[in-house]
Amino acid sequence: MNSTISPKEVASYIDHTLLKPEASPEAIRTLCAEAREYSFKTVCVNSGYVPLCVEELKGSNVGICSVVGFPLGAMLSDAKAYEAKLAVTSGASEIDMVINIGLMKAGELNAVRADIETVFTACGKVPLKVIIETGLLTDEEKKSACQICKEVGVAFVKTSTGFGHGGATVADIKLMRSVVGTSCSIKASGGVRNLDDARAVIAAGADRIGASSGIAIVTGEEASSSY
Repeated sequence: MNSTISPKEVASYIDHTLLKPEASPEAIRTLCAEAREYSFKTVCVNSGYVPLCVEELKGSNVGICSVVGFPLGAMLSDAKAYEAKLAVTSGASEIDMVINIGLMKAGELNAVRADIETVFTACGKVPLKVIIETGLLTDEEKKSACQICKEVGVAFVKTSTGFGHGGATVADIKLMRSVVGTSCSIKASGGVRNLDDARAVIAAGADRIGASSGIAIVTGEEASSSY
């Protein structure tokens, strides 16, 4: 991908994100209005705000991405699946789930696979993105997680939650792409704060960017947010 991709083109990569626990309904309405104005790909919110986003984005081309099992990933797989099913029923057009990081660190790969498959099944035809939390994994663990995602057939492998464990790096995007090839798309999340950052991860192989700094990215500003 050309590193001189235009700001308008970059906007089409962005999941405009607000996942803070203190996010108010009014803040979510503002998020949706900004996504309309700048033609972002989706808004990314906690599942409880999916119905509000459906209302606010009616008649637009902006999708609605709901996180599931966020941000820890350590809940029961059936709980993640039920949240995903409810989010889809409520109008989510994409689901971003967090893997069970502890199981991944313990090398319990069959359990990690079963966790992802349970949510994948619950999503039906709605694309599933799997957050592997790269900041907590070794390179070998990242490769194993990506291989599982590739074999399950999810739509995206995603770097990070953006909640305190590091964010997307060019090195991680390249490593993930080396494993999934063209089988999965890649979402870079966390730490993409400006247009240069966005161009760098896109050039490395990212197909989507999760950021609360979308406006700063497409207007050439520098954002202070870590997500």
